[in-house]
Formats: sequence, structure tokens, C-alpha cells
Amino acid sequence: MEITWEDFMNVELRVGRIVSARTFPEARKPAYVLEIDFGDEIGIKKSSAQITGLYSTDDLPGKLVVAVVNFPRKQIGPLMSECLVTGFHDSDGNVVLCVPDFDVPSGTRLL
Repeated sequence: MEITWEDFMNVELRVGRIVSARTFPEARKPAYVLEIDFGDEIGIKKSSAQITGLYSTDDLPGKLVVAVVNFPRKQIGPLMSECLVTGFHDSDGNVVLCVPDFDVPSGTRLL
């Protein structure tokens, strides 16, 4: 399915820095609760991320990630998820986070 440039521009993909990560025992599949700082304009948002296969909660704080920040909030168990962290499945089915190669300011929009 093709989309237009306007369709793409309606999706706000932004860089954020993970502030904290904790296990999410209430999730149906193994997951973490992430708090991600998207800078002054957007602030800190929470997300559930099924990234336990390759990442530990100790590895994640300070890491940059790319997330969709303009989806409606979604209830995931007891958590209200406020953004969608992006990633790719590797050959074993683990999620590899989508991250910039170099440091960029929190809140920077992907274009």
C-alpha cells in the first residue's frame, strides 16, 4: 500500500532519551515500562516495550530511541502507554530498537 508524503508527515517520529526502565510483570508478554524524555516541547512519556530479549533494564537509561509520539494513548494492563517505541525483529524474533547512529537532541523529529 502506498502512502502520500502528507500521510508520512502526519506521523510524528521523534528521538527521545530513556530516563528509566523497569520490568512490567502485568504484561501478557515479557515487557518493560520505559519513561522517555522527548525534550521541553513534548516532555516525558511512558511506553510498554517488548524488548526483554536483547536489553536489560540496566542497559536502557540514557539510550536514545525513536518513537511515534502522536498516537492516542493506549491502555496496556495497568499502564497508559503514551508513545510507541520503534524497532525491528531480528532473525530470532527479538526486537532491536531503532536508534540514531549519533547523538541528537531529545524531541528531534525524523524527516
